[in-house]
Amino acid sequence: MTINCNGKLIDLSSPKVMGILNFTPDSFFDGGKYKTDVEILSHTEKMLSEGADFIDVGTYSSRPNATFVSEDEEVNRMKSVMEILSKEFADAIYSIDTFRSEVAKAALDNGAAIINDISAGSLDDKMMDIVAKYQVPYIMMHMRGTPQTKQTLTHYDNLVKEILFYFSEKIAQARSKGINDLIIDVGFCFAKTIEQNFELMSKLELFQELGLPNLVGISRKTMIHKTLNIEPQNALNGTTVLNTIALQKGANILRVHDVKEARQSIKLIKQIKN
Repeated sequence: MTINCNGKLIDLSSPKVMGILNFTPDSFFDGGKYKTDVEILSHTEKMLSEGADFIDVGTYSSRPNATFVSEDEEVNRMKSVMEILSKEFADAIYSIDTFRSEVAKAALDNGAAIINDISAGSLDDKMMDIVAKYQVPYIMMHMRGTPQTKQTLTHYDNLVKEILFYFSEKIAQARSKGINDLIIDVGFCFAKTIEQNFELMSKLELFQELGLPNLVGISRKTMIHKTLNIEPQNALNGTTVLNTIALQKGANILRVHDVKEARQSIKLIKQIKN
């Protein structure tokens, strides 16, 4: 189970860690932390030194009620941060968290290797064409609506069945465009209630039926800190617990704020399996 990232074959049969780099003022956990070149580079260096396999760069917060960012502003933010990163850490593999094709194109032209789309093409019908043109891996997440409306769209008759059907359609669409490397993300906390998030976690192994790598992104999210009645800043332990469960259920990539702890979880689970 491999993906091709700018000519590098990455074997996802051994779980990987994707470190989060949010270049935004309003992300739910780390918004506004990394504003200067020095801060961006320092945090990236820290994640890489702790074992991040990928750096996921986001310049538009997708949290509920996040401030709207125009496409031009997101493109300019992305160009700026990617120019900094690709110059300093040229060998790193960058994933781009965007649902806009022009932002994806700008990032890919500046050294990015993966597109991570929370809408799987639903919010920009040119996205899959860009991914196919550049022949990069494509992470397709399940979401309903937009970042602003997603949490009003949480009714499902059969949660798992409906998400599996969603992915079957998205996979067929991506294949028809000629996209080879696909990764799925069930979209924890995107158009799901807290209870639905835990149902998804309990049944995560069912998504292996799709035959694709599975990315899990639950780092410090509401399903953890609201359940435990704590702040996101105190949700590392809960994140580690759920990441460990996700690994046991077949997760191939952990998308996290805390790389070292995710890497430790992978190492311990691997030891058990061995």
